[in-house]
Amino acid sequence: MSKAGSGKTLQTGLGNKMWGGRFASGPDAIMEAINASIDFDRKLYAQDIAGSKAHARMLARQGIITAGDADKIVQGLDTIASEIEAGSFEFSAKLEDIHMNVEARLAELIGEAAGRLHTARSRNDQVAVDFRIWVKQQAALCRALLRELIEAFLDKAEAHAETVMPGFTHLQTAQPVTFGHHCMAYVEMFARDRARLADAITRMDECPLGAAALAGTGFDIDRGFTAHELGFREPTRNSLDSVSDRDFAMEFLTSASICATHLSRLAEEIVIWSTPQFAFVRLSDKFSTGSSIMPQKRNPDAAELVRAKTGRINGALVALMTVMKGLPLAYSKDMQEDKEAVFDAAGNLELAIRAMTGMVADLTVNAEAMKLAAGSGYSTATDLADWLVREANVPFREAHYISGRAVALAESRGCGLADLALEDFKGIDARIDERVFDVLSVEKSVASRTSFGGTAPQNVFAQAQYWRKRLAGEGE
Repeated sequence: MSKAGSGKTLQTGLGNKMWGGRFASGPDAIMEAINASIDFDRKLYAQDIAGSKAHARMLARQGIITAGDADKIVQGLDTIASEIEAGSFEFSAKLEDIHMNVEARLAELIGEAAGRLHTARSRNDQVAVDFRIWVKQQAALCRALLRELIEAFLDKAEAHAETVMPGFTHLQTAQPVTFGHHCMAYVEMFARDRARLADAITRMDECPLGAAALAGTGFDIDRGFTAHELGFREPTRNSLDSVSDRDFAMEFLTSASICATHLSRLAEEIVIWSTPQFAFVRLSDKFSTGSSIMPQKRNPDAAELVRAKTGRINGALVALMTVMKGLPLAYSKDMQEDKEAVFDAAGNLELAIRAMTGMVADLTVNAEAMKLAAGSGYSTATDLADWLVREANVPFREAHYISGRAVALAESRGCGLADLALEDFKGIDARIDERVFDVLSVEKSVASRTSFGGTAPQNVFAQAQYWRKRLAGEGE
């Protein structure tokens, strides 16, 4: 037997709002326009329908509505989902949001039983659970996409573990590294992005449904059941907090902003490296564009657009934090503005990761140009200083000075360090002998960097294997 009263059939006329009993007249057109969110929150239709189905099943399970009414509700919601997916559902701004659009259509389909669905819940906890499910799903999607990007980098790292290139500080040639080592730096960065998203998912894995408007409900509901039905670890523990905070969305945007920053740095390097002045890499035709007037141009537009997306994603974080910063508990209508920025940022992050994965996978490396650049700018000067410390027992500060004098001499002659004669070195410091030439080539330089995390090819292979095993162990 149902514990709910019979109630009145839900009125669904466009001029009759869900709270029509309190108001004598309809809203002004401007009020209607500013109040409506259906143009963007329709994106939550699948999550809204899933939440309503779980809520209906819980109500029937607890004897709050009949099993028959619950069955009608679930069947009606399935019909609505099919209509939306088929493009035949008519969304109405007069019904404000996705929740009221779905509920009004449900009443048209199944009649009075639709009015029982909203028992023991509010739009406050309804939107909180819909949005949390969506953000949780999007965070999981971004983690999966980042895994594909990492795997593309692992392929490149192993293929170029011995490809020498210049390492830069201040965008000036510093020391030789390998391109494989450079790729593995991005593996580390994007792996941390994945970890941040995983941490965020753990914290948002609590279900707010059942918190009702702000104080909970007097109905004997089972929040653990709905949490489990919707894929959450457990229900939230405070009804006020459940409906009034959006830190799960802010945390997602924080992770997204950091990830976008990493993508932007990579995009910048691709833009620089693909110039004729560097010629380190070549983007495939799939990720390049031409010029409307200069036929020779190959523009790295995909990389440039990834770089630009960072501004939109960072802006979304600032926008949401600004919306939330002055709100008292519990729900305020300001929170309707929480979704558009998140939807936009999530979509752009997804697109940027997919684009970057394609660019990295298709990237052609000019190993000859990289090697030539690696030997420029006296990049093995530190190797000379290290050799003096290791082989001649010279204090490092003195060795640094000696190495600097050698660089000055080579620069005055317009040659590289390896092009100086032994007599030139001995003229600077008599402790230097012929063994010094073993460390002045870029190949020997990178091979010597065997410290943990260093650029030596053997390290690159080892780290790539470590990450392949770690990703396989994560099982997702």
